[in-house]
Amino acid sequence: MSHATNEVMIEIKNLKKAFGEHVVLKDISLQVNKGSVVAMIGPSGSGKSTLLRCINLLTVPEHGSIRVGAQDFTFGSKASKPLKDRELAKFRTNTGMVFQHFNLFPHMTALENVMEGMLTVLRKPKAEARAYALELLQKVGLSDRADIYPQRLSGGQKQRVAIARALAMRPGVMLFDEATSALDPELVGEVLNVIRSLAADGMTMILVTHEIAFAREVADQVIFMRDGVVVEAGPPSQVIDNPQEAATQSFLSRFNG
Repeated sequence: MSHATNEVMIEIKNLKKAFGEHVVLKDISLQVNKGSVVAMIGPSGSGKSTLLRCINLLTVPEHGSIRVGAQDFTFGSKASKPLKDRELAKFRTNTGMVFQHFNLFPHMTALENVMEGMLTVLRKPKAEARAYALELLQKVGLSDRADIYPQRLSGGQKQRVAIARALAMRPGVMLFDEATSALDPELVGEVLNVIRSLAADGMTMILVTHEIAFAREVADQVIFMRDGVVVEAGPPSQVIDNPQEAATQSFLSRFNG
C-alpha cells in the first residue's frame, strides 16, 4: 500500500554534474512526493549513484537546484554561495544514506555505531540515544546483536546496522545506493525486508537498485536512467512491465530472459 501524498518532498531542477570532460548528469529534473518510494534502475555508469550523492550533497553539482523538505540549494548561478560545513551537516541529517559498503566503525559495537551520530551530531543525552538505538536495532531485527562488533556480523547484519544508524538521525528521506549489491545472495532478502518495512511505515525513499522484482513490488515510481539522462519514468506497471523506450526494453530484457 502506497503512503505517497501530494506534498513534494524532493524537488530537483535542471541538475548537471561533470567530472572533468565527462558529463555524468545532463539536465536532470524530478520530483518525489512525501511517503513515496522511487526506484532508480539502469546500467552501470548511467549516473544513478551520482544523482543520489548529489541529493545528499556528498557530490556538489555544477548547475541546477535541489530541495529536500524545507531546505533548498541552488548551484551555478551568480547568486549561489559556497556551502558552509554547518549547512551541509544540517542538510545531511535530514537525508539518511546507506551505501553498498557498510562503513561501520570497527571499534564500536552495533549499538555504539547506531548511537554515535545521535551523541556527536544531535547532542542527545546518552540514555536517550541508547534507548532509541535499541529500538532501531529491534526494528531491523538485530536486538540480539547489540553488543557485537562488526567483524562478527554477517554482511546482511552489517547493512542492517548501517540502516539503523542512518535512521537514528530521524531523517525525512532515506537514500539507498545499491544497498544489497555487496551481499551474498542469501543475505539480500533480510536487507530488502527492512526496506520493505520502511516503505510500509511511509518513509520517503529513493533506491538505486538492480533488484528489478523488488523495485516492481515496493516502488511507487521507477526511473530508468542511461547516459546521464532520465529515459523513462512512471509507475512500475509502465516502466518495468510495459516500457515504452527501446533503451528501457533492452535493459530489462536481461532480467526477463
